[in-house]
Order: sequence, then C-alpha cells, then structure tokens
Amino acid sequence: MYICGSDEHGVPITVTADREGISPQDVVDRYHEMNKESFEKLGFSFDNYSRTSLKIHHETAQNFFAALQDKKDLTVKESEQYYSESSGRFLPDRYVEGTCPHCGDKGARGDQCDKCGKWLEAGELINPKSKIDGSEPVLKKTRHWYFPMGRFAEEWLGWFKAHKWKENVHNYCMGWYQDGLGDRPITRDLHWGIPVPLEGTEGKVLYVWFDAPIGYISSTKEWAEKNGNPDAWRDYWCSPDTKLVHFIGKDNIVFHAILFPMMLMRVGGYVLPEAIPANEYLTIEGRKISTSQNYAIWVRDYLNSFPPDPLRYALAANAPENKDTDFSWNQFQRRNNDELADILGNFINRTVTFIHKYYNGCVPQRGELDHLDMKMLEAVRKAPEKIGSLIERYEIRKAAAAFMSLCRMANKYFNDKAPWETRKANPESCATTLNICIQITRALGVLMAPILPYSSEKVNDMIQWSGNAKKWDDAGLCDVPEDHALKEAAILFEKIEDGIIQREIEKLNHISEKKDSHAGDEQMAQVTHQQFQKIVLRTAVVIAAEKVHGADRLLKIQVDMGNEKRQLVAGVAEFYSPEQLIGKTVIVVANLMPATIRGIESRGMLLAVRSEKGLVLLTTDGKAAPGLPVS
Repeated sequence: MYICGSDEHGVPITVTADREGISPQDVVDRYHEMNKESFEKLGFSFDNYSRTSLKIHHETAQNFFAALQDKKDLTVKESEQYYSESSGRFLPDRYVEGTCPHCGDKGARGDQCDKCGKWLEAGELINPKSKIDGSEPVLKKTRHWYFPMGRFAEEWLGWFKAHKWKENVHNYCMGWYQDGLGDRPITRDLHWGIPVPLEGTEGKVLYVWFDAPIGYISSTKEWAEKNGNPDAWRDYWCSPDTKLVHFIGKDNIVFHAILFPMMLMRVGGYVLPEAIPANEYLTIEGRKISTSQNYAIWVRDYLNSFPPDPLRYALAANAPENKDTDFSWNQFQRRNNDELADILGNFINRTVTFIHKYYNGCVPQRGELDHLDMKMLEAVRKAPEKIGSLIERYEIRKAAAAFMSLCRMANKYFNDKAPWETRKANPESCATTLNICIQITRALGVLMAPILPYSSEKVNDMIQWSGNAKKWDDAGLCDVPEDHALKEAAILFEKIEDGIIQREIEKLNHISEKKDSHAGDEQMAQVTHQQFQKIVLRTAVVIAAEKVHGADRLLKIQVDMGNEKRQLVAGVAEFYSPEQLIGKTVIVVANLMPATIRGIESRGMLLAVRSEKGLVLLTTDGKAAPGLPVS
C-alpha cells in the first residue's frame, strides 16, 4: 500500500493566505491539486493521495488526541508564547523570525532553527520580529497540551534498539535521546487547523507535527472507504504481518522515528515503523532549496520543458542517501545525454533498427553460443536479483548504477560482436548476437520500470512484450522466441542542447539576483583589484541579429568590436526584437571562454540589468566607437 497526502495545516499556509488576502482553505485547495497533478505526471503510483483537511482525517487525529488524553499521557502547562500586540493575536512559529541562540543563524523561526536543527522554546530567539508587520512580539501566557516524550523515552529506546536502522537515522535519533527528550506541545493558538476536541479550548488547534503523521492512517482509511470496505485499513495498520516503511527527508527523521512511534505505542494496537530510509539534503547548484524564496525547481515548470524520466533517473542516480548531494542542470544534461541517450537508448535503438533492416523486424534464430554470448546472458540472468535486492534495501542510487552498468555491458557486447561485419562473414553469429540483444532489451524494459516507468512502457511496446512477461523475477529468462515480431524503433531519449540548459541556469540565477539585490555590502562576495582587472569589458556595435530556431529566449547576434567581428548568443529575445538591437552600442565581456549554445558558438557575453520592466542592456551615454575598453 503506497500512501501519501498533502499536509495542509502548516503555518506557511496561513502566512500565504494572509499575504494574498484569501482563506487558508483556498490556499490548500490550490496546492493540493497542483501537488496531485505533479505527482501523477512524474509517475508516482500512490494507492491513495489524500489531504489532511478532510473530515476523515480530522476525526482520526482527534481520536488520537482523545485516546492519549484518556490514558492521562498528556500534560497541560501554562507557558509564554509570542504575541503580537499590533494584530492582537498569538504568533505561531513561522510568524516569528530571529537569530538562533545556538548557531547564530539569522533566519531561525519561533520553534526551530533549520540550519542547526535545534528546537527552540518561546523567548529563546534573539531579536525576534513578527513576519506580519516587523514589530517586536511580546511574551504572553497561554495554556497548552504537551506530549511528555521524556516519560516514554525508555519504552521507545527498547523498541528503537531492537531494530537495525540506516546510520543517519540511528545517529540522529540517539543524539536526540542523549540530549534529553522533553515535553513537546501538541496544541497551539491558531484559527486554522484541527480543533482540540475538548470543551473550553476554542481557538486552539492540534499542532501540525502531531496531526500530519496521523494522515498516513486517515489516507489508508479513505482508500478503504473508496474501495467499499471501510475496515480494510486495519489489515495494514493493525496487523503484525505489516511492514511499515517511511520514505522521508532528513528534517523529518525526529517526527517519524521518535514522536510518531511514541504516539502509536501509547494509543496501542498499531504497527510501528520497520524501516526509515531517510535521505540527507539535496541542494540545487550549490545552494539550499528555499520554497519561501522561490529558489527551487518546480515540477510543473520542469514538465513544461522535459519528460519525467530523465529527472527521475538523475535524482535516483544522485540520491543523497548517506550524505548531502547537489543537483546541477549540467549534471542533469550529462545524465540524459551521455547515459540515457548514448548508452541505454542507443543500444535499444540500434538493436531494433538492425533487426528491422536485416531480419524483417522479427527476432532471428539463436545459434551456438561463444564466451561473450554466455557471459552476457549470465549477467542478464543475475540482474533482477542484483538490482532488486538493492531496491529492497532502499539503495536506489546503487540500483541505478547497477542498471546503467548492465546497459554499458550491453553496448560493449554489441560493439565487440560487430554484427555489421558478421552479417556477411558469419550470418549465424550475427543472428545469435541480435537474438541476445533482444533478450537484453526485454530485460531492460522490465528492470528500468521503477526508475524509468514511461520509457519502460515504450520499450515494452516497441518489442511488443506485455502482461505476465513483465514480471520482475522473470526479466532475466531471455525467453523472447525467434520470429517474434517487433515494432519499428523509436527514440527513447532526446538529447538536450546546451542552450536549453543555459536557460534553466539563468532562471535560477535570476532568482538569486532578485534575492540578493537588497543584501548589504557585508554579504557580497568581494574581489581584489587584480581579480577584477582580469575581466575585459569592451564596447561593441550590433551589426546583425536573428532569432535562434526553437529557442524563444535566444538571439544570435553579430557585433563589431573594432578590430574584429564576433558572434554572441544572448537570452534577450523576450525583451528585444532583432531589429531593435541593430546599431546599438553594447558592453561585452570580451575575454569570456567560448560556449556552445543550441549548437551555436558564443564568444562573449552582453551586460544587462533586470528592472521591473524586464531586462535592459547596458549601453553607452551617446555614440562610442566599437572596441573601446570600459574603465
């Protein structure tokens, strides 16, 4: 059972609603549909994708709270919380920002510092400010319910030590335990969320960290009701035969490995997590992802430009399973072009093309096998177990590498057997080679499915292989019969040109520029005079310009630089027509290393600024001869 859902009670939702002047329900309705659509288009196969604003979830979470309350497992305490006198309300964690008292990060929020991971109590932040109006909040007393983790710490430790966890999960949790597990608030003063199911608690809702993991249970309940068997959820959550696995990120380890298991233990009757293959952090182009600052690659934007499988493969092959890793657009391009297109796609395409050209599109007969044939068939036979065991151990990165290693071996086999030579010199050997290549293709069509599901379907369609023949354990059987008819070869992976990648890099750079445009001088990276003098800026006059075919943002520009003429490719087509540029005197970085964009060489870079009206080229004040140095 593959379960997930939209977590709809986080404070960022109310922050967004306040900023846009709409209701929190409007916000979650919008993003739930976006999330659901993105997951579907990216190839996620959830059995149920739910949301925590549903009635079934509210009831399930309230029942959990009531069960803990009845068992006297909760404590009630009066505490001080941040309060905005200007807006007359208590401020939830993300409405308050300040300096972390532990690491000094200036972007810590009211309850936690994302940089060092420490939980914070109200009043610990240095120089706290309200995100609503920038005012300094005051501390005001309020009453809340707490989950006393320390009281259940030893019970939890006994369970935790009885299991083998990923090293990062084990170390993270033991660090929390050794620091001492204190009381964690499970209610807060907020107008959006699940109401606390007790009289006299108006204006108080369940804390999102408490209700969100319960969403896995309510999502399974929703699935059961949709399928006409409302009690079927118990077969998963209340059966000793069930194995519960949480696929999460590093920042959610504490909730899934400590807090949620404690809650399940105390309520009773539920299975506990068996495995938590938590990933570390993924950065983009060397920087932390920040959705609040829009420094991210959004799935919807990605899918407007690229198919889903190259991203799935790039993320699988570079998964931050044991340490932080970085996603870069250039690396993504290399994964697509050098591995998916040149290795996997190339092998399958030339195999099917060769069979259509010389064997009427039907699998040729296999003859006597030589050493290379037997070695290749043995590798194919072992591949399902080898790759499958890696996936079952949640080592997706190694599984992707093992799959691509098999693809490389297949390409080498094709080259070493040289069917273009044996076709006439040794027809039986040629037929055997192509027969084995189709057996490999049949195996790859199955083995690529977890990471490359859309491409897998294309391969299976191309070789007309479906139904029970796509079972994982049978992928290495090499049982495609001779004379089996194939469809025409189709391109599996299109190569991605440099210009397209440059466009995506520029998008991120533009976000960075906007973020940093108001930064103080002390935050800017400084260069020496000697470093700056290495940059050669010169005037240039545009003498010709035209649009780059298939690239909406690019222009190919010819410039006169006095003693030479150069060709540049610049992303200015959204703001300047070719005619508008001709005759302009522009500033060019003259000693920039040449680059190839969309197959066109670009020797230099135009200087420009971004304003509210868009991009504006830097020009001279009045006429200036081409080739003059800028000083």
